[in-house]
Amino acid sequence: MTFWYSAVLLISTLLMGALAFDELHERHGEAIKQSEGMEEVLNLSLWLGLPSLILSIAGGWWLMRKALEPVATLTEAARNVNERNLNQELPRTHNGDELDQLASVLNDMAARLHDSFTRVREFTLHASHELKTPITVLCGETETELRNEPLGAAARERALSRLDELHRLARIVDGLTLLARADAGLVPLALKPVQFDELVRDCSEDARILAENRGISVTLSNGEPCTVSGDAHRLRQLLLNLADNAVKYNKPGGTINMSLKREARTALLSISNTGPGISREALPRVFDRFFRGDPAHTNGDEGCGLGLSIAQWIVSVHKGSIHIESVPGQHTMVKVALPLLEQQAA
Repeated sequence: MTFWYSAVLLISTLLMGALAFDELHERHGEAIKQSEGMEEVLNLSLWLGLPSLILSIAGGWWLMRKALEPVATLTEAARNVNERNLNQELPRTHNGDELDQLASVLNDMAARLHDSFTRVREFTLHASHELKTPITVLCGETETELRNEPLGAAARERALSRLDELHRLARIVDGLTLLARADAGLVPLALKPVQFDELVRDCSEDARILAENRGISVTLSNGEPCTVSGDAHRLRQLLLNLADNAVKYNKPGGTINMSLKREARTALLSISNTGPGISREALPRVFDRFFRGDPAHTNGDEGCGLGLSIAQWIVSVHKGSIHIESVPGQHTMVKVALPLLEQQAA
């Protein structure tokens, strides 16, 4: 806008000079030569027009900055809006101008979105809670049937398959309940100093047990002492989710490498496996709920698509970060960064 403003001023100055020359030419007629009139016009334009042009550009730039400052503030506030802070209103000037009306409309839209998200969370929370009881009853009845009643081979196979599906459904319901309660801020965390390296070593042993049947080797290349402030139960859940994924989405006879090291004030955990990998198109969506990537690369492994969503929530509430790197057909690596406890970081 400043450049357009400057161009308009320049054109106006040149136009004024041309009109001044015409006026001088009409007044003096043949008594003044055209070159002398042009020289006078140029002098006037140089000594009067150029300073005016510079002052006009500087003043216009300052005025535009002041005029557009509310737009920049509103843009920055709108950029920071997400599903967790929809109840925070955008700043308003309350002077009734167009920007104030726009901010009011955006605040009304955010309020409607907040109500919609709240209703969805409440529905998910109540529905998952109501589903727990019938699933538990069906699991108990199926286990009793398998334990007490004489069944033929075909009937037993059907009962076992039904029990597996019920357990899978129970895991989905538990994951939905946890995420719904987390979205509503209803999951308490028992924060205390946690020896993260001990949890990682325990997780590597659990991963070896899970990987044994598929001939997958699990190694822990680094295990530097790291103390973080966190909830030990949730951190262990994070590690088990990542280890379970590394085993499930791996090739038979593949490898899993785990590493934990300190870097500055951060504990860096990496878990890599030799699975089919994740395509570049699917990589940005791996943390979306119920997203499971390419079905052709799942090898029939059953999952509910909530493990990485839960892992991302656990890392975020511990003020850390998580991201995934993958080369299709070669390897996939999950990297988790958690802040060290203040004393150890110092």
